[in-house]
Amino acid sequence: MIVSIIPARGGSKGVPRKNIKLLGGYPLIAYTIIIAKLSTGIDRVIVSTDSKEIAEISKFYGAEVPYLRPKEFATDESKDMDFIIHLIDWLKENDNIEPELLVHLRPTTPLRLTDVVDKAISFILNHKEATSLRSIHEMSESPHKVFEIESGFLVGLFPNDPRPEYYNLPRQAFPKAYIPNGYVDIIKPSFVIKNNNLHGSKMLAYITNVSTEIDRQEDFDYLEYIIEKKGHWIYDYLKSNFKKNYLY
Repeated sequence: MIVSIIPARGGSKGVPRKNIKLLGGYPLIAYTIIIAKLSTGIDRVIVSTDSKEIAEISKFYGAEVPYLRPKEFATDESKDMDFIIHLIDWLKENDNIEPELLVHLRPTTPLRLTDVVDKAISFILNHKEATSLRSIHEMSESPHKVFEIESGFLVGLFPNDPRPEYYNLPRQAFPKAYIPNGYVDIIKPSFVIKNNNLHGSKMLAYITNVSTEIDRQEDFDYLEYIIEKKGHWIYDYLKSNFKKNYLY
């Protein structure tokens, strides 16, 4: 069995009520639930939340919410490992199952394509040696060209690079770098249980197009602009199939 886990805690400081904030008139989490429901590779769609309000909205759009996540696993300091282990334990205790794969879909990356998610599932199923899969896209600039600030002065992140002022070199002088984007991550529960580790040392690289992940209000505003000016099929699906928004 392949289960999708969608984490959506109630608290959010960067964008208040982020997971159910309206994007194009629909709660943000609705986009991810619908993608998971339409996936041909996912058998169950479970939302892990500590919020009764998020739970009710998630059920309206077709997700299972079989429990409320304990508050200690839903703080600003909580790690992904916390809600993943909690789900694995819950499924074992209540349904007597251990999924072959957990497809981790974050609500904060709402504009996906189902075939990209399905291809990721097939990809890791065909790579038995992989301990997990993470979606990434190429960074526009290498980390070698990034600075931190020490005592008010810029300092490069790679002090052992022998090249003078290496950060001023053209980007072609550095290897390509990739950043996780939250499009689709896949975890193997058997590996997590055995190793007490989420992704392991053999993370399968799954390259996607550049994908916007919502961390700030500016990200939200940008995606509002995208769906209003350019549209997106998942937005059209919501409009066609959910004439009445849960919140109204």
